[in-house]
Amino acid sequence: MKIAITGKGGVGKTTLSSLLARELAEQGKRVLAIDADPNGNLAEALGYDADKDGRIEPLIEKKALVEERTGSKPGSMGGYFVLNPRVDDLIDRFSIEVNGMRLMVTGDLKEARGGCYCPENALLRSFLRHLMVERDEWVVLDMEAGFEHLTRGTAESVGALVIVVEPGLRSIKTAEKISLLARQMNIGNVGYLINKVHSEEQVSTIAERLGPDSLWGVIPFDFKAIDADFSGCALYESCDEMLGTVREVIERIKAEK
Repeated sequence: MKIAITGKGGVGKTTLSSLLARELAEQGKRVLAIDADPNGNLAEALGYDADKDGRIEPLIEKKALVEERTGSKPGSMGGYFVLNPRVDDLIDRFSIEVNGMRLMVTGDLKEARGGCYCPENALLRSFLRHLMVERDEWVVLDMEAGFEHLTRGTAESVGALVIVVEPGLRSIKTAEKISLLARQMNIGNVGYLINKVHSEEQVSTIAERLGPDSLWGVIPFDFKAIDADFSGCALYESCDEMLGTVREVIERIKAEK
C-alpha cells in the first residue's frame, strides 16, 4: 500500500506522515518512509537524532550517483542522458533504519530547466516510480504540495492520498487544487484530514467547502506536538490524542485496500 501525504506548507504533513509510519511499524507492517518535501524534517519527527548521528544526505545531492546513473553531470544543460536510470538498489544502499522502519530522504524535486529533463529530476522521477509501482511494502510519502512532479502512471499507483488541511482559506484553496489534480490523475482513494482545529465551527466550514464525505479525520490543536518539536522528541511518544485519529485513518485505508 502506498500512502501519499500532501497539503499546504505548515499544515502538519510531516507530523501526520511520522505518526502514520510509526503506527504501521508498530502494527508489524514493513514500512518505508520517504521524505520528498524540499523542507523536510521527517527523520527528526520519526525519532532520528541528527545532532548525534549526523545529517542524512538527500538522494538529490549525491552528484556522483546522479552522473553514474544518468550519464550526465548534475546541473548540466543540453546533451544526452538516461531518462529511466536504474534505481532498484538505492533503498538498500542509502535508506537508514529508524524505529522499526526504513527511511529515505530524496531532497528537492527540481523542475526541468531549459525545456529539458535535468539529470537529477530524471533520477528522482524513476526512483518515485519504482517506489510506487514496483515495491510491495507500505510506503508513506511525505510530499510537497501538489502532484505535478509525479508521472501519471506513478500517481495512479498511489493507494491513498491524504490531504492535510488547517483552518484557513489558503489551506482550503490548496486542498481544492490538489484534489482536482488527483482526480485528473485518476487517484481513486482521496480524503482530507483537518489538523490544528480549535472549534466545531471550523470543522463545519471546511467540511462544507471540501465535502463531508471525503473527511477522514479531525485533529484538535495540540500543544504536545509543539513541546515535542522543541524538545526533539519523537511525536509518536508524545501525541496520544493525534494517534487515535491516525489509527482511524489507517483502518479506513486498509478497508479500501
